[in-house]
Amino acid sequence: MTILPDPISRRDRQRQTREAIIFTARASFARDGYHGAKLEEIARTAGFSKGAVYSNFANKAELFLAVMDMNIEHSFAQGGWDLFKSHPTDLTADDDATTVIRGFGLATLEFVALAARDEALHAEVARRIDMLPVIYGAVVEGTRKAQAERSEEEVADELSDEHLGALLAALDQGAATLALAGSKALNPELLRIGMMRLLCPAQSSAAEPSSLPDDVMLHPAIRERLIAAERAWHNQKGREEDYHGHHDS
Repeated sequence: MTILPDPISRRDRQRQTREAIIFTARASFARDGYHGAKLEEIARTAGFSKGAVYSNFANKAELFLAVMDMNIEHSFAQGGWDLFKSHPTDLTADDDATTVIRGFGLATLEFVALAARDEALHAEVARRIDMLPVIYGAVVEGTRKAQAERSEEEVADELSDEHLGALLAALDQGAATLALAGSKALNPELLRIGMMRLLCPAQSSAAEPSSLPDDVMLHPAIRERLIAAERAWHNQKGREEDYHGHHDS
């Protein structure tokens, strides 16, 4: 006797449809840019009608916000990352991954410029961008606690984890913006040294590693902070109404 799987629920089917549209949209935005991407083409590529897109997203702006949300969720799921193993300034390689990263970065700049002229949309973008210092701050906390455990002395710094995380976010993301504009002023090695100096100011340049030690990247403080931030993120999303603006697709 063949045991058939339980039929998929309507809610699960809607979730799968929504996720498929978001994944397809990310590739479309990376390839065509925010303004160049078309909802009808995104729907067709994902295997749905344009109506399926509009039943999940009010407009293209809301779909782009959903892609940003997916990227944030991915950052939380990683449980932290080594800031020094990949550099946003290294965007000249001709591989598929670099092309997608560069393309979506350019699309994000388009979207940020659009949102800056719309008060409601601007607030939605800012709320998501503000998650970056939180994620960087988790790496700062893990770094400091690992250093303190190795030296048995607490790391003294007048900057809080949150403030240093914000500075790292500004440096890292600012470097990415310069690279997207074609600037060669900040190469990956200079960025790595600068970020390491912020994280480990007492460490000599000769001793600077090419990446953070495992006791930093695997430190439970990083995971704990990210879990708390993810919980706050989901609570905030649950309390707020979906954004429904009037933006042409």
